[in-house]
Amino acid sequence: MITEFGHFALILAFLVAIVQMVVPLVGAHKRWPAWMAVAEPAASAQFLLTAFSFAALMYAFITSDFSLRLVTLNSHSAKPMIYKISGTWGNHEGSMLLWVLIVTLFGAMAAWFGGNLPPTLRARVLAVQSAIGVAFFAFILFTSNPFLRLAVPPFDGQDLNPLLQDPGLAFHPPFLYLGYVGLSMAFSFAVGALIEGRVDAAWGRWVRPWTLAAWIFLTIGIALGSWWAYYELGWGGFWFWDPVENASFMPWLLAAALLHSAIVVEKREALKSWTILLAILAFGFSLIGTFIVRSGLLTSVHAFANDPERGVFILMIMGFFMGGALMLFALRASTMEAKGVFGLVSRESALLANNLLLAVACFVVFVGTMWPLVAEMFFDRKLSVGPPFFNMAFSPFMLVLGLILPIGSAMPWKRARIMRAMRPLRYVFVLALAVGGLAYAMQSGRTLLGPIGMFLAAWVVMGTIVDLAQRTGRGSGRLGRLMRLPRADWGKMVAHAGLGITMMGVSGLMAWQQEDIRVAQFGEPYSIGRYTITLDDVVNSEGPNYLSTTGFITLAQDGREIAQLRPEKRIYPVAQMPTTEAAIDYDLARDVYVVIGDRQNDGGWAVRTYIKPMTNWIWIGSGLMALGGLLSLSDRRFRVAAGARKGAVPVPAE
Repeated sequence: MITEFGHFALILAFLVAIVQMVVPLVGAHKRWPAWMAVAEPAASAQFLLTAFSFAALMYAFITSDFSLRLVTLNSHSAKPMIYKISGTWGNHEGSMLLWVLIVTLFGAMAAWFGGNLPPTLRARVLAVQSAIGVAFFAFILFTSNPFLRLAVPPFDGQDLNPLLQDPGLAFHPPFLYLGYVGLSMAFSFAVGALIEGRVDAAWGRWVRPWTLAAWIFLTIGIALGSWWAYYELGWGGFWFWDPVENASFMPWLLAAALLHSAIVVEKREALKSWTILLAILAFGFSLIGTFIVRSGLLTSVHAFANDPERGVFILMIMGFFMGGALMLFALRASTMEAKGVFGLVSRESALLANNLLLAVACFVVFVGTMWPLVAEMFFDRKLSVGPPFFNMAFSPFMLVLGLILPIGSAMPWKRARIMRAMRPLRYVFVLALAVGGLAYAMQSGRTLLGPIGMFLAAWVVMGTIVDLAQRTGRGSGRLGRLMRLPRADWGKMVAHAGLGITMMGVSGLMAWQQEDIRVAQFGEPYSIGRYTITLDDVVNSEGPNYLSTTGFITLAQDGREIAQLRPEKRIYPVAQMPTTEAAIDYDLARDVYVVIGDRQNDGGWAVRTYIKPMTNWIWIGSGLMALGGLLSLSDRRFRVAAGARKGAVPVPAE
């Protein structure tokens, strides 16, 4: 009965979304306050109905209601509770319901906290946001209904994909969807402003918190997915440039560009057209990511395998919103004339360079992701674009971005001098060169990747610290002024430092990783780097819903035992699928990563061992970037500045 109520609530939410899409838009055009006022209660009702529908689906998974087709295909009574819950979104239909729930959540939050917005803009933003919801409600109800019943329920289910039965994958999709869908608010603000015919500094201030929130969630989601791939898939990598990985990374790059571009709109009322275009493209790439994951055109280890008809539906949604927004953008180009004038050398120019680097890097990733499909469709050629292409094509943009980041942060608005901006950074540059030179001298090989990464990390991190210190002025009382700096300044420093630390971790891992693959015999130690590995035993055991083969391995350094490692191979009998559980000895300086393979004819076991230097700094840096975003989001200026413009922003007549 609860699932029927959930289905009914989903249909009601669809109808409410249609009302919210039409009535406030007409009210804003006609200047009818009562019609515009419909948007707020409709947004709240739409969210509550969708939340009830999602809760009903989750209840079906928790109680193992196998009369529901989706539960039968993606759950099992012996599965641990956390994976019964995460199974709600571990499939196509459930994840799309989560997708539309987040659309309605952001719409409701705009209604609850958007009191400082001009009434017509608020009505139009909520109407556009609801239009996105209408499209995906229709997609769910007509092609991907999660509430379909089975006439004859089976005794038990077919279990969730074993790769998804992991804490990392339990939390990774919700964060990623919060980021994906959060960019819909930036899109709604962009389209609402285009309809309104007004883009000004207040608009830049309003759109930044929503973009920043989406970027934070995307950062956390991508980091969780990378960490999961590292320890769960058994190949020892943190990023493979998989199409689905790229699908989340491309909106992240554009959202980062949009954040910096919106600052220029807010501070200088320049780059208006570019910022609106970025807002449209950022959400557009979120839709492209949804299409990649669900169309079946591109294969991936964590894509949803679905029929192409659903992909065509998503393609139609993407075409409607992207095409309509870009057409409106072209029609309203004359209303977005820039007011702020700036020199070739200025903070505005540095932020524009940042935007161009991020946007072109996104385009490179997009071309590399889609080119195999284009080559097969139009040239009848099977091509594979893998990590070597992406590493070579993408890395130069990040190198240049890291080089200009501290200099751009030190530049004043409107007009600057490079040598003057560099003056506080000259000692930092010399020290960063020394760090890179030290890394080059200490490494055993002669690759430049590691030293360049160390130089960039030191340059970015120390440059951000110097920039923060410069904001405290001179003389006594600098510590007090430092503590009174706005949280946005602290957030900027922490996020930029996190980027530098991530660069350090990536370059150190790629440059200095060691690998050993061998057949290990019981009790016979072998060495890799400074460490000694001994396979002591291999034991078969049984878990809640899997069978395990576990290796017992001793890790020693300089004759002293430092860890006992337990790598596993698991077989999930219901799904008939194996998984690899790597054993990792974590350390800030390095990870020792061990994977056990199959038994060999001579009685030994295949064992892969990696020494992975600086791996954990990748996720420490990602965490710092997210923390920096949270600090900036908590800045009170985001909450009060737009309110100062309320009533001061006239609405032009249609």
